[in-house]
Amino acid sequence: MASPLGHAAVAITAFVACRLPPHSSRYWLLGIACSEAPDLDVVGFWLGIPYESMLGHRGLTHSLLFAILFSWVIAHWAARWGAVEYRRLWTYLFVATASHGVLDALTTGGLGVAFFAPFTNDRFFFSVHPIRVSPLEPSLVFGPIGLAVLKSEVLWIDIPCALFLLVWKVAGRIQGRAKSG
Repeated sequence: MASPLGHAAVAITAFVACRLPPHSSRYWLLGIACSEAPDLDVVGFWLGIPYESMLGHRGLTHSLLFAILFSWVIAHWAARWGAVEYRRLWTYLFVATASHGVLDALTTGGLGVAFFAPFTNDRFFFSVHPIRVSPLEPSLVFGPIGLAVLKSEVLWIDIPCALFLLVWKVAGRIQGRAKSG
C-alpha cells in the first residue's frame, strides 16, 4: 500500500481540482478520510481473514464499487453542511476514495487490487510499480524502509501533485485574464 501521506496528497489535489471552497477544511479532511478508508480492511489480518480473500486486504474496500457507494453515503451525510453542490462533493469524495486503489496498484508489493470486486476477486497491478510499498508494521515505518517509501512517494506522488496544482493555478490565472481582457 502507499502510505497515508501519499493517499492524503492525492485527496488534497482532488480537492483543488473539484473546485471546492478553499476555506472549507472539513471537506478536505473528509476527502483525506475517504482516501484512507479502503485500508480499514487491514483489520482482517487480526481477524484471520486471508489476504487473498475478497474481504482481505486490497479486496472489496479497494474496489470501484466500494468507492462509488462509500462516497455516495459520505456525500449524502456531508451534503447537509450545504456549502458545496452535491455532485461536486460526490465527485471529489469518489476520486479521493478510488485513488487509494490506483496508488496501491502502482506499488511494489502485495497481491494487487480487486478493482472489480464483488463481481470478481481478480487482483490487478499497473504495468509500472514506481511506489515502494509501505510496511504495515509501525516499527518498519520509522526506519530505512519507511524512508525509502517516503522518497518514492515524493518522487511519484507529491511532485506530480504539486506540478498539477501549479499548472492548475497558472491555467486559472490565464483563463481569468482572458475573461477580463
